[in-house]
Amino acid sequence: MSKKIIIAIDGFSSCGKSTLAKALATKLEYVFIDTGAMYRAIALYFLRNQIAFDDQVAIQNALQNIQLHFAYNPVTLKSDMYLNGENVELLIREMKVSSKVSEVAAIGLVRDFAVAQQQAMGAQKGIVMDGRDIGTVVFPNAELKIFVTADPAIRANRRYLELQATNPAITMEEVADNLQHRDLIDSTREHSPLKQAADALVLDNSHITREAQFELALNWAKERISLA
Repeated sequence: MSKKIIIAIDGFSSCGKSTLAKALATKLEYVFIDTGAMYRAIALYFLRNQIAFDDQVAIQNALQNIQLHFAYNPVTLKSDMYLNGENVELLIREMKVSSKVSEVAAIGLVRDFAVAQQQAMGAQKGIVMDGRDIGTVVFPNAELKIFVTADPAIRANRRYLELQATNPAITMEEVADNLQHRDLIDSTREHSPLKQAADALVLDNSHITREAQFELALNWAKERISLA
């Protein structure tokens, strides 16, 4: 039986990281961990409870009241994010959360809280985890690191089409502005900024199909698993 490895997938917003990570996890029979959903759930809790993003005491107290876990949804055949026992999978995808998640994820206390949980989840390996700092901070020794990127205009269009299904009133300008805002915060924040790990393999999916992207990543994974 092959040894299991950790696959860390990082990259910009709306590059299809989660889609790729889920597909790899399914194919390899690994556990998929959506770190973005964790930060979104924390952002939702902060918004609901009017936690000021610059109030360190309030943030510390709030984090002590947050419990996160993933549970398989037999209807969608995917794992849903639960916040204190509530399925918030749909709520955390709304624009009001999307517009604040990068700010929340930039908070040091929040990152320490989430990273500790993420590292615990991957202790036994056999996971595919996507985010912004997986290959640089969470699992710097991951056997396979993939950095996903794509042209900003293509990313905005993909995100726009995705959001239209649940929010027909959304405009392309809103989506593009949101992505630009998130990219800036993610790349310049003080704690664990988004950056490519020195040993990461770059996957630019601007002009390739989802299937071609998957096959490329799967081949990389099989190669690293054979060396484990």
